[in-house]
Amino acid sequence: MLLSTITQGFIIGLCTSAPVGPIAILCIQRTLQNGRKTGFISGLGAASSDFVYALIALFGLSFVMDFIQQHEFLIQLIGAIVIMAFGIFIFFQNPTKGLRKRQSTSSTTYFQEYLTSFALTITNPLMIFLFLGLYARMEFLVEPAGWWEVVLGMLAVLAGSTAWWFTITLIASTFHNKFNIRGLWILNKITGTLIFVIALISLILTLTGNSLTASI
Repeated sequence: MLLSTITQGFIIGLCTSAPVGPIAILCIQRTLQNGRKTGFISGLGAASSDFVYALIALFGLSFVMDFIQQHEFLIQLIGAIVIMAFGIFIFFQNPTKGLRKRQSTSSTTYFQEYLTSFALTITNPLMIFLFLGLYARMEFLVEPAGWWEVVLGMLAVLAGSTAWWFTITLIASTFHNKFNIRGLWILNKITGTLIFVIALISLILTLTGNSLTASI
């Protein structure tokens, strides 16, 4: 029972992190430009945000759910605009400046990388419903369980999400040497454009009243 709970939690963490969206693109870009540690810390920011939604979904915090449902349009609208702005920022970012900073990145900068990815990911409250769907599909913690089983199950969710970002940044880091300054410049343009386009689609879907289910 306990092994099953841990396995299910790990799989749920992987599934909720796997969709390729702006955050995944951002982590890959940061890995290639500033090193694997920066990319992985950015991934941890996204994993932490997903973990918050995983907890909300598990414990069914009704006041949070009600707030999200009542303000879903506004939350999605603000989130899309913020991510579009971030995509523009990435598009015009100077990769040479990023390379100069790579050797002297401070803990404060790492915290900023973590915080920005956390903030961008937390703007997608529909993650709660993704977690709810996976919980129901896998019958995750549906039976009465002790607090220790709940804790281990949720830690497994976080571990699954973290493992995904570890793998993604490892792959990106492996190909880092294939990118020169011009390659990084092109990568910035592609990354910024993709993030902007994904956010623009999100904005259009929000304004037209359609549901956005992609993980960002």
